[in-house]
Amino acid sequence: MPWNNERGDDPEFDVKKTEGSDVSSSSETTVQIIQKIIAEVIGTFFVIFTGCGSVVVEKMYGSVTFPGICVSLLLLPSLDIFLTNRYLYTWWHNCLGSLLASGTLSLLFNVPDEAYFGTIPVGPDIRSFVTEIIISFLLMFVISGVATDNRAIGELAGIAVGMTIMLNVFVAGPVSGASMNPARSLGPAIVMRKFKGIWVYLVAPPIGTILGALCYNLIRFTDKPLREITKTASFLKSKS
Repeated sequence: MPWNNERGDDPEFDVKKTEGSDVSSSSETTVQIIQKIIAEVIGTFFVIFTGCGSVVVEKMYGSVTFPGICVSLLLLPSLDIFLTNRYLYTWWHNCLGSLLASGTLSLLFNVPDEAYFGTIPVGPDIRSFVTEIIISFLLMFVISGVATDNRAIGELAGIAVGMTIMLNVFVAGPVSGASMNPARSLGPAIVMRKFKGIWVYLVAPPIGTILGALCYNLIRFTDKPLREITKTASFLKSKS
């Protein structure tokens, strides 16, 4: 009986066991948060470094075409989504990655003012404002469909999002620079100290992304049983 009392029936033993599990759970949560922050910063860094880097090279050396810039922006979201899949997107992680990438580009290429790799409205600010809302809406609508809906094929999320970004760059690039993310414009603006029309890129993309997510959530609802729509779609698993 004393043995049972020491191991199983002792209230103090149960309290210590509970406290130990709480500490372990807290540590795991902290590690997961750190992993998410690192993944978000790395993903944003390479997207900005490669996308804006192609702009810098094109403006300074003329060896990169506009379609080449679009292709670089097509390929990088695959890496970004791979690193940040199912992670919570927060604006300051994006801004940190953007600042680091922009600072690196400025140091590597000694970028002059005429080779500015940020985004500046061409023509009236209101035109760029509306354009950014539309393309940000489209981007978030596609992301909600391919990266957050379990009925979609998850492995193709990066390609779908990349193609959407390339399309947005083709259409909106000559008008607003096709930012689609405040961090995309804020990092280069801070590093190069160019803030013309920056309000467009701080306000329009959040409006567009919020509307895009809300609209997709409205059409996400279905009459199918829950067990069917929660199955993870994967063409790799279907072939195995």
